[in-house]
This record gives sequence, C-alpha cells and structure tokens, in this order.
Amino acid sequence: MPQTTISAPSHLATPSAAPSRAAAPLATTFGYYLVFVVLGLVAASLGPTLPDLAANTRSQLSQVSVLFLANSAGRIVAALGIARLYDRWPGHPVMAGMLALLAIMMALVPVTPVLGLLALVLFGRGLAQGTIDLGGNALLIWVHGARVGPYMNGLHFAFGVGAFLAPVIIAQVVLATGSVTWAYWALAATALPAALWIALLPSPPNPAQQRRGPDGEANFLLVALIVLFFGLYVGAEVGFGSWLFSYARALQLADATAAAYMTAAYYGTYTIGRLLAIPIAARLSPRLLLGGSLIASLAAMGIVLLGWRSPATTWIGALGLGLGMAAIFPTMFSLAERHMHISGQISGWFFFGGSVGGMTLPWLIGQIFEGLGPRAAMTAIFVDLALTTIVFGLLMLAAHARVPATGQAPQGTHRR
Repeated sequence: MPQTTISAPSHLATPSAAPSRAAAPLATTFGYYLVFVVLGLVAASLGPTLPDLAANTRSQLSQVSVLFLANSAGRIVAALGIARLYDRWPGHPVMAGMLALLAIMMALVPVTPVLGLLALVLFGRGLAQGTIDLGGNALLIWVHGARVGPYMNGLHFAFGVGAFLAPVIIAQVVLATGSVTWAYWALAATALPAALWIALLPSPPNPAQQRRGPDGEANFLLVALIVLFFGLYVGAEVGFGSWLFSYARALQLADATAAAYMTAAYYGTYTIGRLLAIPIAARLSPRLLLGGSLIASLAAMGIVLLGWRSPATTWIGALGLGLGMAAIFPTMFSLAERHMHISGQISGWFFFGGSVGGMTLPWLIGQIFEGLGPRAAMTAIFVDLALTTIVFGLLMLAAHARVPATGQAPQGTHRR
C-alpha cells in the first residue's frame, strides 16, 4: 500500500506546526463534528431499509446484500487512491464536494429500480463516505496537532450520534409518509448544511514537514494479526447493525417501527459506551479493556442466541453488544502504538482490514439469511467474535514474545 500523509498519527506532528492552524479552530472542529453526524446517519441507513430496497429492485435479501460489497468497495477505493486529494488541494473544498456527492447518491438510492444500478450508486456513496471519513480524521489532526486527543474522541462520538438517530428518523418519516423514499431524501438533505459550513471555512494547512522519531520495528506478524483483528471485529460490528432489523422482523420479534428502534438502541449504547470508555481507558491498560470488551460482546451475543424467541432478551443482547463493542476499535489502535509507530502505510493496512471485514461478513450473512434462517445470521456474528477473541490472544502472545527480557519495550514503543 502506498505511503500517505493523511493517516499520520497525531503524536508525530511537530509542536512548531501548532500555531499555524485554521483561523477559527472551534468553528472548524464543530464543522467536522457536523460532518461526522451526517456520516453516522448515512452509515446506519442501509440496514433498516434493506427489505424496502429489495422490494424496489424485485430482489431477494440474498441478492440485495451485494449492496454491502459495493458500498465497502467504494470505501476501499477512497482509502487507496482518492484520499490523496487532501494532499494536493485545500481540504475543505474536497470535503464539501464529497458531501455534495454523498447527498446525490443518497437521493438516488430509493428511486433506483435495478439492482446493478443500485450497486453502482452504493459504490459512489461508499467512495464519498470513505473520502470524507479519512479527510475528517486528517484535517482534525492538522487543526489541533498534538492536542487532538479529546477532539478525536468527540469526532467519533459525533458519528455515533448520527448512527443512533438514523433508524429513528427513518421510522418517523416512514410513519408520516408511508415511503422510504422520503426518509432517504431527508437524510440526503442533512449533508447540504454540513457541506455549506465546511465550504465557507478556510482549510487548515497541511503540515508538510513532519519529523519522525526512530521507528519502532513493524513486525510483520503483529501487523498481520492486527489487520486480521480489525477485519473480524468490523465485520461483526457492521454485520449486527446492518441485519438486526431484518432479523427482528423475520422472527416476528418486532414490527417495523420497533425493529428500527432496536437498531437505534444498539447504536445508542454503542455511542454511550464510547463516551464512558474515555475515563475507563485512563485507568485500564489497553489489553485489559480489550479483553473485557470482547468477553462482554460474546456474552451479549450469547444472550441474543439463547433468547431468540424473546423480544426482551433480543433487546438486552443488542444493548449489551453496543456497550461491549464501543471501545474495541480505538483501543486496538492504542495497543498497537505500544509496539510500533503507526505510520501512514501501517494505518492504511489497518483501515483496509476493517473495510474488507465490513464488506465480507454482511454479504455472507445475506447469503445464508434466507437459506439457513435468521438465527444463522446471529450465529455467524457470534463465531466471528469468537475468532476475534482468538486472534486477540495470539496477538498478545506475539507482542509478549517481542518484549526483551529486561522488560523494556522495543524502540519506538509508546507507554502511557
């Protein structure tokens, strides 16, 4: 994967770059938060509307699950190529343009009657999402430099707020209009104020010269295990959020409105969990927080599987899974930083693994949902989380084997 300066970690920025930030850092940061609320709304919109999109295109759920592949493929292309635009052009016009593209793609989703064409629309949507996502993280670092930590947590909290609100907005609009089309158009409209806000603000300067300290040895085995971990984890996170609505409806655990609220509750506890994880992470080591989160997530999925006939236990499992998963993604980055410098190339591989996982498992669930039944979907997610836990254990063994007998971390390792 080619080197990119966009993903450079905040601790590599030079202190001298801090004074030359955007003219209005608070207004700019608020703009990025607004953008990530929109990203959350978009990301959580596909799952609750999947049956309607299948009906619109006269497709089976096993066929329409190709939309997950198309959306993720667009994100991968953005990560591998399109994101370089932020290195060559002012960031805010690029982001505003991609927000406009995102609004257009969202408006086209409910009125595209052919599955192949709809997949192309989802590819374009994913392309815009991925470019905005990478750009938001990079530009926030350029605005705040080494002080980006709390602002970055706020950015991803904003995404969770959007993901929580999306099923609620969809349910209410469908109740009022009787059509999923207006729900998509309402979500598309939310991108326009964010695009205007960003377009009117000056772009932060790109800190072209970054001084790097001695690089930690990027052991191939550690990198490969972390990439695999991200792939498995993101697959479970996206798979559950995308198929919970259809699962609850297929087993008659909820009507359409209640299933949408159940999905919103999953994303809501996920968002609350990210907020709670901030003080918890200050007290627990990354490996303890990761281990506890994985155990809690497995327990929550066990509740869903064992209580598959009960709406109450499905609600409890969804709430518990949101809390259990909340801290996993950012905490794994913290753990990785303890054993290597997170260069742009390595960070790119991490995001690549997550994108492939977010594409593969939801698609696989679509292939088995109707043939093997809805319970097979939740079983697949449970198995995926079990494999994630096994990979985490192997990762801990590999990381421990690299620590010298003196107890000192390898050069370039970051301790908190």
